[in-house]
Amino acid sequence: MSRIVLGDNQYGKAETRLVRVERGQDRHDVVDLNVTTTLAGDLAATHLTGDNSGVLPTDTQKNTVYAFARDGVGEIEDFALRLARHFVGTAPAIRRARVRIEQYTWERLAGHSFRRGAGTRTATASCDGENAWVVSGLADLVVLNTTGSEFHGFHKDRYTTLAETTDRILATAVTAQWRHAEPRSDDWGTSHAESTRHLLAAFADTHSLSLQQTLHAMGERVLTERPEVAEVRLALPNKHHFLVDLAPFGLDNPGEVFYAADRPYGLIEGTVLRSGAPEPGLAWW
Repeated sequence: MSRIVLGDNQYGKAETRLVRVERGQDRHDVVDLNVTTTLAGDLAATHLTGDNSGVLPTDTQKNTVYAFARDGVGEIEDFALRLARHFVGTAPAIRRARVRIEQYTWERLAGHSFRRGAGTRTATASCDGENAWVVSGLADLVVLNTTGSEFHGFHKDRYTTLAETTDRILATAVTAQWRHAEPRSDDWGTSHAESTRHLLAAFADTHSLSLQQTLHAMGERVLTERPEVAEVRLALPNKHHFLVDLAPFGLDNPGEVFYAADRPYGLIEGTVLRSGAPEPGLAWW
């Protein structure tokens, strides 16, 4: 007879919203974060018997985020590492900690006035007590090429109605994560800005025969230009733009009027990495 056993488990505090205002004499800076903490370890007792002696409450995790922010946040990679190492180092039952941070962009209008910027910077730090790794990234950064994209030569079956094209709009909302070879950096901010720049440059420069090809070019460009990066993961939804048939109105449409579809959409995902690069616990991305 088979036994029923407890499998992998984890818990944490999801989406702790933190805004810190750095109050300089002449201007202010805003740090706007969404922090999710996830802990795992010797926690069978709480599941099997309700013994909570090993559980660090999720409310405590939330409070720790706020308390650590009192001394400053700095780069979100460093902040995530500080929190992850703290949870593993101070809670006896906790063996692994993952801290994921989303940083919302605010662009300065004046000394203390801002507007919300495009895209979201992300960072995830994981620690198991002996090893740590850091993943930087971005989310929901919308980009578009009005030409320089084709899609043809694909497999067809009885249900295929999609027409081949040698000129189409290519648009996507980029979600990218890149794992650093080492859990440290002298300048996380520059690394993030340059990795983002190379992602976007590859999107713009690539004459695309498929969104998959563009994905690979984007990851390859980052790995070629940024030696501190070991692996890049990308998720690219294909934000379809369909040419509108204006013939019923007696009008032509020389590639100028499009319908921007909401859903369904193609979702292209992939990983580009250095051959032979060591792999940490990838489930903790």
